[in-house]
Amino acid sequence: MNPIWFESLSCVQQAELCLFCFPYAGGSAQVFRPWRRYFSPAVDLCLVHLPGRGHRFTEQPFQRLNPLVEAIADHIGGKLQRPFAFYGHSMGALISFELARELRRRHAVEPVELFLSGRGAPHLSIESTSFNLPHEKFISKLRELNGTPREVLEDEEITRLLLPILRADFELVDTYEYQPETCLSSAITVYGGLQDKEVPAGALHGWKEHTPGFKIRLIAGNHFFIHDPNVSFPEVLWTDISETLRALRLDRKLHPDAAPDGGVKCARAALRNVAISRTTGPK
Repeated sequence: MNPIWFESLSCVQQAELCLFCFPYAGGSAQVFRPWRRYFSPAVDLCLVHLPGRGHRFTEQPFQRLNPLVEAIADHIGGKLQRPFAFYGHSMGALISFELARELRRRHAVEPVELFLSGRGAPHLSIESTSFNLPHEKFISKLRELNGTPREVLEDEEITRLLLPILRADFELVDTYEYQPETCLSSAITVYGGLQDKEVPAGALHGWKEHTPGFKIRLIAGNHFFIHDPNVSFPEVLWTDISETLRALRLDRKLHPDAAPDGGVKCARAALRNVAISRTTGPK
């Protein structure tokens, strides 16, 4: 995998599961770095560094989703030698979903599971766009989302540097057009904030149309509940990832001689059963 795009935080030579983490609009994968302490060494937390932020700040950010997904697929490699999963919040959830479909088209491989937060199902249309709002209205939109620190929005110099990235990311999401395909075989676990005005619970439940194994968790908080210290979202996420690990380990015991791809497929079947049995939240 290309080290410019991917940074592995694993402290062991061969982790059991690689969890690729995709940031939200305007965000950097660095926000996920502290989550490492919540996870077992069996999970390799892999940060996905997108152009236009972090050490790639001088690069032009993508303004359309498909070219970004294709670029990630070009660098992630088609021969992932161990089970992998995706986590993404908001824009990152959309990237995760489309990347899973792109890898299936290219290499006939899929993640064991998708962990997605703060994003409604991809087939549900967005009624309004934000990326082309006038400056003051765009700033107001950012304040409403409550994901950008107030002191950042009040600093004109910092805002001038960040706004092009934010507008590009918003444009990437706002111009996304869903294309129907066969549903993924991956299980999907979805997380939403109970006070999130951007993503109602009904939009989250729409994800069940894209997987045979669906789970939803509704958590107190707004659109950025993943950063709420009162929630400790990384602990919630780890609870679900640990179930994924148990399913993978059970599969290895039941099929010790299975090829890697076959084992992952069996693990997905187990995960679908787990996801169906543990679905929570309002119907």
